[in-house]
Parts: sequence; C-alpha cells; structure tokens
Amino acid sequence: MPELDLEAVRAELRAHNPAALLELSEGQWLDAKGAPYELRNPHGVEELAKDVAAFANGGGGVIVVGITTRLEHGREILDKVNSVGLGFVDLDQWRKLIRQHITPAPRGTSVEWSGDRQGACVVYIDVPAQDPGCLFVVAAPVGKKGAPRTDTVAVPVREADGTHWLPRTELQRLLSGGVAASGMPTAQALAKLLREAVAQGQSETGPQIGQGLPSRQQEMREAYEQLRSVGLGQPVGEAYARGPAAIQEFTGGKGQPGWVLCVVDGLAPVAVAQPVWQAIRAAGRDRAGGHPLAVVGYPVPGPDRAHHHGPWAVPADAQSVDLDGGSWGTGRLIRSGRDVWRWEPAEQLGFTVSRYARNWTAQRPAPQLRLRALVAWPWADTADLQVTSGKRQDLERALPHSALAGAVTILSRRRGAELPAAQWGRGSWRNTPTAVSYTSTIVAPDGRGALSAAVMMSVEDTVVTCADVLIEDASAWAALLPGDAGTRLGLDEVQALFLAAWETVAEALPDAIVDPARMRWSAPPTTELRLSAEGPHDQPSPGLGALIDLEALGPGEDQVRPEMAVTITRSPVMHRRERQAVLRRALVHMARHFGYVWAEEELL
Repeated sequence: MPELDLEAVRAELRAHNPAALLELSEGQWLDAKGAPYELRNPHGVEELAKDVAAFANGGGGVIVVGITTRLEHGREILDKVNSVGLGFVDLDQWRKLIRQHITPAPRGTSVEWSGDRQGACVVYIDVPAQDPGCLFVVAAPVGKKGAPRTDTVAVPVREADGTHWLPRTELQRLLSGGVAASGMPTAQALAKLLREAVAQGQSETGPQIGQGLPSRQQEMREAYEQLRSVGLGQPVGEAYARGPAAIQEFTGGKGQPGWVLCVVDGLAPVAVAQPVWQAIRAAGRDRAGGHPLAVVGYPVPGPDRAHHHGPWAVPADAQSVDLDGGSWGTGRLIRSGRDVWRWEPAEQLGFTVSRYARNWTAQRPAPQLRLRALVAWPWADTADLQVTSGKRQDLERALPHSALAGAVTILSRRRGAELPAAQWGRGSWRNTPTAVSYTSTIVAPDGRGALSAAVMMSVEDTVVTCADVLIEDASAWAALLPGDAGTRLGLDEVQALFLAAWETVAEALPDAIVDPARMRWSAPPTTELRLSAEGPHDQPSPGLGALIDLEALGPGEDQVRPEMAVTITRSPVMHRRERQAVLRRALVHMARHFGYVWAEEELL
C-alpha cells in the first residue's frame, strides 16, 4: 500500500497524477467521492459545504472527486479513477458556494482539476490548516428541498474517515465557554451578540462590491460606478482573482440576465453579460488542469473600440468578443447562426515548426522539390473519429477532380503538354480507419516518376492533414514536355499550388471524418507551408533558386537555400478569396524572413 502523506498527495494532484492516490485509505485528511456533488439539489450544496467545513475544523485535508472506493477490513480504500467530465463541473460555482455557505469562508481553499495524459481527470478541493481559534459553521441542514434557514447553525467535524455534526451538547458547551469568557452574564452577552448581528444584517444584506479582494476593492467600486448604467445590479457573491483579473458577478435588471464585472490590470474594465461570460469559460474548459480564462484569455476591446479607452460592456446579444491574455494567444469568440459560440485564433504568422512537419518525408529516392501544405487540427475530442468506408469512397472519387489535381495538371498544360493528375491510387503510407494516403504520379516513358501529388491524413489526438506537390525528377518531367519547355516554377505557379494544396487539406480531407465547423479546439490550429529542395540524398542540394524563379522577390541573400517555410495560426476554414489574401501575406512574411527583404504582396 502506498506511503503518501498529505503534502505528497497535494503534490501528486498538482502534478496531474491522480492515479497515484489509488490504494490509499480515507482518513482524517483524505476523502474520496465517486461522482460530483449534485449542486442543482439544495442537499448537494449542503453536502459540499459540510464536507469542506469539516476539513477546515479538523486541521485541513483534501477531498478528491472522481475516485471510487471499496470497503476492505472496515476501511474505505481509493480504488478506481472515475473520470469527471470537464463540461459537467463548474469550478467557479464550487468556489463561490464554499465562500457563501461556510462562515467564515475557509482561507486558502482551492478547487482545481487534476488530469493525466491518459484522460483520467478528477476535481480536488484542497483545504489548508486554518487558525486553530476559528470555528467554521454552516446552516443547519433543511433535510428537504428549500432555502436554508438563516437563524440556524451547525458545525461539521472530521473524525477518522467520516464527517459528522458536532453534537448539540458540545455546541452548548462551546457557547457557554464563549459567553463566560466575555465576562458578562449570559442574558447580557446574548443580547449584545444579537444586537451586533442585527446591525450587521441591516448594513450588509449581502456581499459587497469588491468583497474578497481587499487590495482591489476600491478599483472594483470605481469600475462598478462607471458601468452601473448598463444594468449592473447587486453582487451575488464575493469577488475573486483569476490571474491578472478581478472578477465579480452581479444581478441584472428585471427579467434580464446577470453581469460579470471583469477588471484586468492595464485594461479598461468591462461588464460581460452572463450568457457571454459562460461561453467564454466554456471555450477554454476542455483544457484540464487550469482555469478556462487562463487558456482563452480575457475580454479586450476589438477594432471597433480602437480609439475608446474607457469602460465598456458586452451585452447578451453580442455576436463576438475579442479575447487576449491566455495561453492560446489573441483570439475571438464568435456566435454562429445556430447560437453556438466558437473560439477562433487571430491571424498570426511565424516560423514555429510543429512535430508533424517531417511526417511522410522518408520516401526513396527523395524528390528534387517538395511543396507542402500541412494543417494541425487540435480538436477537443477525437476519440471516436475515423474514416468510414463510405467517406473513403467519396474521397477517392473526389481526388481526381480536386483543386490539387487541377493545379498539378495546369503545370504541364502551361508548358504545352496534357499530363493530367487524374489517376489516384493508395499511397506509400498507411490506409486504415485512422489514416489516409493517396498519390497521383505522372511517369516518364522510361518509368521514372516526373510529377506527383499526394495527400495524407492521420487521425490521432491531433488530426493532421497534409498535401504535397513533388517534382520527383525535373529531367523526367522535361522529357514529357514539347521542345525546350522549362521546368523551373514561377512564383505565380508556386502560389497556385499552395492555394490548391491548402484548400485540399482544409476542406476535402477533414470532411472525410467530421464537419470541422462543429468541433471545439483544445489548442490553436496551425497551417504550415513549406518549400524544400531535397534530393537526391547522396548529392548536394541545388537550392530552391535552381527549381523556382525567385527573382521577382527582389535581391536575396547570396547563398544556396534548401528550404523556406511559414506557419499560419488561424482557423483553416475560410472562403477562397480570404485564403488567397492570407496566402499572399504568409508568402511575403516567409520571403522577408529568409532574406528577400524587398518582397511585396504586389509581386505575387
């Protein structure tokens, strides 16, 4: 049986290794729940408050939600991880209920995800040791659905591996001791306590603006005054911090949804309607182990507010909201016509090479030139995705008529030869329910490959779609062309090939497994465009300039360059005209980075 103390358990959970707790026994500082609290039922809220308050009164501990137990020799042993679905638990709601239903709110209590790469995911509530002179109480349980009474009190305590209510006799003893310590007769002391309670109830009927964040309370009060005209009502819970943001929820007007006040360091304060706020949080909820806002970021003024620097609001009928400050970078949440929200990254051009960039490049002999478009689709749930027989047949029928086949055919047609990329067969890579590989090769009379087009797809944790256009052998291609037609590609041809390859990997290939429009991201999607002069492997590369006419880009660095590439971070799904514009920007960005500093979009 494992030997883990409380601090070791905390460390394993923070390291996203919940399985390390299996075979531990429940005890004074550890409790396990097989399923989340049912917080739509008042009894579930009572149970949550009781369990947390018991640990606060008992020296601290950890409640792990998502691990079942078995009874063994009279002890409850943590037996199996029963993963909690990320979409079924609202960590902020749990935190808020703990603050609202326990008096005083236990300091330092955290509610977090802990999930490993195999998909095991739990929620844990970490209750640190509290001031020994403080007693934590909750409202006495009502025993049935309904609002808890405000004139009752109960004290939960942790004893061994169970949670119990402090007996009435013990409560009476503690109250008597407190009254005696006050130095006043019982009646006088109780009357004084009642007067103080009534006065406090009259002055503070609920949470105050900024309550819970003393250092930012004044800032939040000022923001509230600036934004109250949009309909901010009364606070419905204490304020809390999430990274650089101070956040507090408020009621709305009569019959209107509530609001969330969000104040981020360095930005104008914003009030976000509750439905939009929930959509923001949901967009980043598929990433376990962190708060959703740390993933997608916080609302920021969009281009329409570029010249406005004051407080602003995002109403419930907003169609989009710009976000920044999260690990995913700048993006936008967009509402579809079906009233479904979807996060999309803002366009970013860079040179980060993904771990998929070299997939499907081990063929022998190596092509002289490879032009590649590769898209990484990091969808939130790919477990059930596969290429069905019917979808594979549709793809096989579509490839001879695809944009990619047409672009390769036009290469020869422009040089006076009709060499269509019309015959597609199984490629040299895998074809399974989770993999696709098809190739069309134009062959010279002597059997040498001249030109090839290829598509590949891998359906794993991240779906990857790829299209290559290959000049296998320039001399073999020349042998198929009339007269002295050259085989060196122009920039216009490079652009047309990239456009066709990108369209194929962004539209035809993913359609073989799923409708991309209904999938949610677990990370920003990327497109990689790459030009590489590769083979033969046993000879020095002639460089891209020998195979592509780069002179239109202007003077470049005087060296043999075997490769150029660019990475585009944005949604791969777009209209053709928009894709053309993005492609031009990306190719200019790539050219300048690789030494062609005078490159302009007009040259393409």
